[in-house]
Amino acid sequence: MDIFIIILKIIIIIGILNVWLLRFNTKTEWRGNGASNMNEEFSNYGLPSWFVPVIGFLKIGFAALLVISIFKTDANLGLIGAVGMGVLMIGAIGMHVKIKDTLKRSLPAFLMLVMSAIIALF
Repeated sequence: MDIFIIILKIIIIIGILNVWLLRFNTKTEWRGNGASNMNEEFSNYGLPSWFVPVIGFLKIGFAALLVISIFKTDANLGLIGAVGMGVLMIGAIGMHVKIKDTLKRSLPAFLMLVMSAIIALF
């Protein structure tokens, strides 16, 4: 089970870094309401522009806790990272629902939520 949890943590970490660092200004098929970048996506959700760096900081921060928890297993860092990420993913799903996005666009957030829940439970 330990290897499985580590794999889930790595998938979350790579996913967050991909979206928030590599593809921040890129149009993807997953962006809310067909936005062309992260700022436009948050605008489509009706969120203020200052939310973008705050959510980005939180997501990268929780991902960092997941990284650290791979190497420092005696702390609750993995639990904090997983629960924090899960809460953010619930919010992401809520935003997709709010703007009546297709289920496909909510899929990455849903999968991250499931992986975060598994990490938190085990």
